[in-house]
Amino acid sequence: MADLKPETVTRWAPVVTATVFLVALCLRPALTAVGPVLPRIGADEGLGEAAQGVLGALPLLAFAAASPLVHFASRRIGMERTVLVSLVVLAVSSVLRAYTGQAGLWIGTVVVGAAIAVGNVLVPVILKRDYAAHVSRATGIYTAFITGGAALASILAVPIADAVDWRLSLAVWGGLAVLAAVIWLPRSIRPAPLPVTTTEDAAPPVSVWRQPMAWLVTGYMGLQSTSFYLLVNWLPTIEISHGVAERTTGVHLFLFQGFGLIGGLTIPRLMRHPLDQRAGTITASVPIVIALLGLLLAPELAVVWAMLAGLGQGAALVAALTLISLRGRSHHETTQLSGMAQAVGYLLAATGPVIAGYLAERTGGWDATLIVFACLAAVQVGLGIAAGRDTRGTAQVSRP
Repeated sequence: MADLKPETVTRWAPVVTATVFLVALCLRPALTAVGPVLPRIGADEGLGEAAQGVLGALPLLAFAAASPLVHFASRRIGMERTVLVSLVVLAVSSVLRAYTGQAGLWIGTVVVGAAIAVGNVLVPVILKRDYAAHVSRATGIYTAFITGGAALASILAVPIADAVDWRLSLAVWGGLAVLAAVIWLPRSIRPAPLPVTTTEDAAPPVSVWRQPMAWLVTGYMGLQSTSFYLLVNWLPTIEISHGVAERTTGVHLFLFQGFGLIGGLTIPRLMRHPLDQRAGTITASVPIVIALLGLLLAPELAVVWAMLAGLGQGAALVAALTLISLRGRSHHETTQLSGMAQAVGYLLAATGPVIAGYLAERTGGWDATLIVFACLAAVQVGLGIAAGRDTRGTAQVSRP
């Protein structure tokens, strides 16, 4: 691909900024719209709590299966075109899963997850390419758009379901993906150039699957995703079991997402050091532990724990994605690390909603679930300490 002239790059820079963040806005509504109406879906489709947990886990399993394949697709047709295809697939599958019966619900949920996986993997790589000098700041803005979209879907899910039905509350977000695809189209026609080849790019690659640091980053990514999807899928149900009104749980889930936006925008200040991000990873993780224990010990303060968990989750996502960008020593390796971290990480996270539903069904309550996941969040703190220090030193190729 021929290099773009400097004046052309300058002219396209605002468009690049706007479109990449619009894609981020599409990466969570199809998922977070499910939690508030999950009891209705279960009632209409005859799904018990365990089956509802599996339904909540399916997108994560799709993330795990599709993420390693994204690298091959992007090399074949380019990152921008791969993202465009994923947006179209996301739009179509969002509608089909809502209106094609129970089989369509299950199959469509898998396809929705696979489409979102493309953005999960490639958008952080695009950010590293386009904002190499400000990786953590750009990642914070990116996650703010992710969280904003997630929050909007969370608070609108029940009102839309009340006004029409839960099917429309799921399908409507396909329209957002269509809008993003239309705006993204010019980038897919004339993609941005790849970065200039560096010494690290030219060196014989070492598979990320053989790098201890890659496994630490993957573990951190997986555990923060595990607690996030636990709360996105089950927080409304947990609160309902303690007497909170259904509509109020939707507001609490909105606050969870909204405070995630605040956490995501503020944590980059602690991720700026080129070699040591431990302050950021710890600060992001500890609130999640406290919030899960708070839901266990003082459920009457659920709104407080939802906001605290949101702060931690938003910050932890930025921390995880920043680690992926910083620990990748080249464009090629960053793409591979992003695929690995999201494949294995989301495979781990996929067990969360299933285990939570199973434990609730077996024990008749949510205490066991909250204890287990508080312990996992504590492990996340330890992984953050280990992954936050880059022992390779000069291996860095970008700054936060």
